[in-house]
Amino acid sequence: MSNNNMNMAELMSLLAKMDKKDLEQGLNKVSQMLKTKDANSIIDEFKKNT
Repeated sequence: MSNNNMNMAELMSLLAKMDKKDLEQGLNKVSQMLKTKDANSIIDEFKKNT
């Protein structure tokens, strides 16, 4: 479980660096991904995009 918490911290750190418009777009993507993917694949997508 601690690995997942670390990933969440990394994700929050990435989100904190985005401006509001990018953040809104990112959150829309996340909400779409949440319907189709598990948390680890979402985090992997974020890592690829940064």
